[in-house]
Amino acid sequence: MEGRQNPVRIVVVDDEELVRMALRLVIDGEPDLTVVAEAADGNAALAVVDEQRPDVVLMDVRMPGRDGLDTARELLARPAPPRVLMLTTFDSDDLVLGALRAGALGFVLKDTPPSRILDAVRTVADGNPVLSPAATARVIAAATGPGSSHIRDRSRGAARERLSLLTERERETARAIADGLGNQQIAQRLRITVATVKAHTGSLFAKLAVENRVQVALLVRDAGDATGEG
Repeated sequence: MEGRQNPVRIVVVDDEELVRMALRLVIDGEPDLTVVAEAADGNAALAVVDEQRPDVVLMDVRMPGRDGLDTARELLARPAPPRVLMLTTFDSDDLVLGALRAGALGFVLKDTPPSRILDAVRTVADGNPVLSPAATARVIAAATGPGSSHIRDRSRGAARERLSLLTERERETARAIADGLGNQQIAQRLRITVATVKAHTGSLFAKLAVENRVQVALLVRDAGDATGEG
């Protein structure tokens, strides 16, 4: 994490004390990371985040009372929210999609090797999704597959309405993001500079009220607009 002056401040949220303890031990062993607080449920997490203003919230998906997805939605709707990385026991497409739609930057399984959890925390702290392009494509495919037609029908109109706020160039950028392209590849496709791609991306983030590229990709797919078809 070049250029970072202070350790990444993390809140760990999980209803299992042993899980919280294990994560704290792993994270606090790193000089660039520190756990500033823990919480055992969603309501406690909201209070702790208000108090501590962490950089990253590492949060379990399934908890009694207010679950992780609902808590993430609440956190990310607030001004200057932390980055959210979800924890889950099961590699379920439904859970992953729920986390990404809630605004989380990614997810990790609880049995992921500690070094990879640490890498995921650092990646999210830098504002980048932890999903690889292949994993992102798998999740998006699950959202648009035959078994999800009722979800698609319900959300398509809303997604298209939001995308209508974009200029044509911004829509082209959004489609390229949905295809999993990076800034350099988008610049080559659209025959513009990388700086212009970044400007379009920032503008469409603001207009669509999203926090990351995965959310853009999901919105484009919801609209049935990945390749520009209407």
